[in-house]
Amino acid sequence: MFSLQELISFAKQNGFIFPGSEIYGGLANTFDYGPLGCLLKQNIKKAWQKKFFQEREDTLLLDSCIILNPKIWESSGHIKNFTDPLSENKDTNKRYRADQLIKEHNPNVNINEMSLETMTQYLINHRLLGTSNWSHVKQFNLLFQSHQGSVPSQNNIIFLRPETCQGIFVNFKNILNTFRKKIPFGIGQIGKSFRNEITPGNFIFRTCEFEQMELEFFYHPEETLKWFEFWKKYTYDFLLNLGLKKENLKFKDYHHTELSHYASNTTDILFNFPWGFDELWGISVRNDFDLKQHHKYSGIDLRYLDPKTGNKFYPFVVEPSVGVERLLLAIMLNCLQKEILENQTERILFKIHPFLAPYKIAVLPLIKNIHREKAKQIQRFLCNYFEVIYDETKSIGKRYRRQDAIGTPYCCTIDHQTLEQDIVSIRDRDSLKQEFIPLKNLKNYLIDKISFE
Repeated sequence: MFSLQELISFAKQNGFIFPGSEIYGGLANTFDYGPLGCLLKQNIKKAWQKKFFQEREDTLLLDSCIILNPKIWESSGHIKNFTDPLSENKDTNKRYRADQLIKEHNPNVNINEMSLETMTQYLINHRLLGTSNWSHVKQFNLLFQSHQGSVPSQNNIIFLRPETCQGIFVNFKNILNTFRKKIPFGIGQIGKSFRNEITPGNFIFRTCEFEQMELEFFYHPEETLKWFEFWKKYTYDFLLNLGLKKENLKFKDYHHTELSHYASNTTDILFNFPWGFDELWGISVRNDFDLKQHHKYSGIDLRYLDPKTGNKFYPFVVEPSVGVERLLLAIMLNCLQKEILENQTERILFKIHPFLAPYKIAVLPLIKNIHREKAKQIQRFLCNYFEVIYDETKSIGKRYRRQDAIGTPYCCTIDHQTLEQDIVSIRDRDSLKQEFIPLKNLKNYLIDKISFE
């Protein structure tokens, strides 16, 4: 596995991820996605939509607003409970999450049973970061706050959403009525969320602006165990299908004192990041917390009417939730490797699932002045169906290596045989083997090779 610094360097040099606002000195924990990073993110989202929606009959997609009525965040508990315990190091004037510092110092400490004063005394008494000069630990709300309208006031405060799921809950009745759905069924969406939190600096693992893929699955309250176990397995199998290695994944269950204010049970799928196993995908049982709260605060009845019994009740909810950027980071760490070939030369290999690869095929003329026109013709044809990259600079060997490093699964070499017989040479990224394919069969050949089942 690449080290984190090696990955950061690789991602920038190859156009996957750039530091945000770089020419102005940057902005902490912000990142821009270059051409390859953009395509990779897009393909991750396509894979999620395919498995969680396209291939299922019991799920629907939604796209809700980033800016919601602020009463939603009051009813969801975010204004009151969405906080982190922060303390300032008075020597450096930097702020830190007290719970993380304490946990790093002693992993066996139960943070959830510590008061703010106890945390403060721990920081001071144990001289964390080499100093006892700490401010009192205070709860800091993570919501990004702004105002709607030209004159800021207490009456027009709004928030950037910290999660996408509340837009789903407030549209539960709309979807129930317009699509005549019966439980169990799910509603999901992909969208940006924002959290004004102190981040540890682990590249794109945790940032203030990020993209979530969330599914809220509604079911009868008596079926919690069934659906909780189902979605744990479903998400785990999805990660394996993406190519993540079993040894890089494990489950973590949480004690009730560690749960979010809305959850009755949570299991995380952890990935083996360079700093150790950490959260990749969370599966939480939210019970009827959200629907009940929004019914209470809005006055709109969000109970489900059972067509068989005529009884009304709040469906329970299980939520598989993952961040696109965090999954992208895990995929890059899982799939990037250095490989020594038979001739003792080294190549960087991004051994990513072909469906996720930014480019599916590279079109390479063997001799650019002779084979360029035919190669360009083939490129124009293929780009109707796939993401295609064209490269004619340097030797064919160096061009192969460039494509290996960015994950392109197939290279199509155009040579004299192509001009004379309409046959192309297809090189496989992983095995290095070459096949000779009639040009008329190339499209179907690639469709079969890059499918995501």
